[in-house]
Order: sequence, then C-alpha cells, then structure tokens
Amino acid sequence: MLIFRQLFDPQSSTYSYLLGDRAGGQAILIDPVFEQAARDAALIKELDLHLGATIDTHAHADHVTGAWLLKSRLGSKIAISAASGAQGADIELGDGDRIEFGGRYLTALSTPGHTDGCMTFVLDNETMAFTGDALLIRGCGRTDFQQGSTHQLYQSIRTRIFTLPDSCLLYPAHDYQGLTVTSVEEEKSFNPRVGGNTSESDFSGYMQNLGLPHPRQIDVALPANMRCGRPEDETLASNEPSWAPLTFTFAGFWEIDPIWVQEHGDEFQVIDVRGEEEFNGPLGHIRGARLMPLNTLSETTASLDKDKPVVTVCRSGARSAQAVTLLKKAGFTEVANMAGGMLRWNAQNLPAEGARD
Repeated sequence: MLIFRQLFDPQSSTYSYLLGDRAGGQAILIDPVFEQAARDAALIKELDLHLGATIDTHAHADHVTGAWLLKSRLGSKIAISAASGAQGADIELGDGDRIEFGGRYLTALSTPGHTDGCMTFVLDNETMAFTGDALLIRGCGRTDFQQGSTHQLYQSIRTRIFTLPDSCLLYPAHDYQGLTVTSVEEEKSFNPRVGGNTSESDFSGYMQNLGLPHPRQIDVALPANMRCGRPEDETLASNEPSWAPLTFTFAGFWEIDPIWVQEHGDEFQVIDVRGEEEFNGPLGHIRGARLMPLNTLSETTASLDKDKPVVTVCRSGARSAQAVTLLKKAGFTEVANMAGGMLRWNAQNLPAEGARD
C-alpha cells in the first residue's frame, strides 16, 4: 500500500510530499523545508516509516531545504539533480534515474527551464508526478533568473510533462491560492501560459511580462541550498528544547515520558488540568502537581513561573495537549505534554497521591 501525505509550509507556500511503501516501511520526502524538519520527522515516526532519502526538485530560491537537517536527524540520503550544481548530495540524479522506496520507485525526468537542475519525479505507475516549479497549477515557474529559459521550460512542459497520461495527477512545489493538485489533462486544456494551442512565442511573451518581484529569501536560501541545506554554522541548526528529552508530535507540540517526569519532577512545574474530582479520584495525581483546571487555565497562568519549564497532565493526554497550546499563547516557551496522561502513569505503576477506590 502506498502512503502519501501532502505537507505545507505557510511561510514559503511550499508543498512537501511524503511517499512510503507500507509493506517495506521505506519512505522518501520530496522538497522538505528546513523549518518543518521536526514536523516531518514526527510524522515519519508516527507512521512507522524509515526515511531513505530526501529529494529536491531543484535548488530553491524561496526557502532552505530540510535535506541536510533530516539527514543529520534520521540518516536519510540527500538526492538532487547533478545539473543543479549543489554540493553535498549523496545521490546526484540524471534523467531517467530511479529512486526506490521499498517496492515502489520514482523516475526522475529532467525538466529544465525554471532552473538548469529542475526535475519532475514520476511515480512508477504514472498515476502521480511531482513537478516542482516547472509546472504549477494553472501556472509555471518563472524564467527571469537562476538559469531561466523560456525555450527550455516550454519544451520541458510540452514534451515531457504533457506526454504523461492525461489522468496523471500533478503535484507542484508551491501554490499561493490554496490549490493542492491538478492533472495533465487539466493543464493541457486550461493552463493560460502553456496549455491549449499556446505557441512557444506566445509563452515567451507571457513570461517576459510577468513583472514578478525578487524572491524575498533568495540571498539566504540559494547559497544554503547549494550546500543542500547545510548551515554555515552547524551548531545553530538545532532548535530542539534542551531542558528534557522531549518528542515532537505531528500535531505540533512536545511530549515528555511519564517515567522522566517521575524521576525529575522537581526540575519543572507540573500542572494538572483536570477537575478537582478527577484530581482526587481513582487515578490520583502526581506528587507536587498543581491543580489548574483547563477551563480556568487562561485566567490562572499569571501564578506560574515563566522561567521554569511546565509539564501539563490530564487523564489521557488530550486536554493537557490543549493546555500546552494555551500556555504557549500566554508566553510560555518551555512546555511539554505528559504522554498518555494519568492512564499511562498508572499503567506504568508510578506512584500517585490522593487516589481512592
């Protein structure tokens, strides 16, 4: 079974794509974003996958790739086209190369024009293709910088992407209108830049008059991407909390293991967000925990020390996850949810106070 997830970075409007083979447990990630590496790693872990490689469709100018950071965290290989000129890749791709993940694979098609190194990645059965910036939904990548060529891009789209099956779904690297997917048939029929009976001269005239502003992050993104996302100072790459061994969830918050809470509870504030009856009920509560019910938490955060980490607790870990969100909004930066709540605490036979039959 194919696992497929479309992920989004709101700052750069970038789509990343996770593809996995359930049978083999192998996965690849297309166009990862540096700032989203923790999110992507969490999803891969939750889906019980092994990330074999990250693949960039080209050297981006609007965001820094997460390839190097994910390699440092997960051991994945870095793949990008040889024509991109990027340094530090483990796999330099050429036209027609395959990238395997479990029993599935992608085929790399050279589709230059936006940049020299642009590639489109086609799933083995040609039901999906990942076009990067070469072809967008009712648009295409710009050609006015970074080795851009209207001639090359026109040929790449018309003779390579548009020759895939009409039913093939196309997934771009970006969309700025909230659109998520298109198809070969749609773009051949309705793309105003390159679809229908548009000639190469028509296309060239359209592209030469786009009047687009310079990419905001190009001065930072492009040099970093020519190093496959490796920072000049690698010590600055990690922004993970250091006050406890935490696990980041795909839901977007940090979790802490109950056993570590038991062993180090005096190093942080434990906040129990259940009601008083539950706090003193059958599951009991953690020694030293402060009762601060979730429905009143926003009004009582002033009594907490912002300079000391906070661990939130509830019955199952659900309400306390919401408490993490509320505390972040209140300005607390070192906050974690206790995984599994008091149910897991008791299942692990950790000591609870106030419990009654």
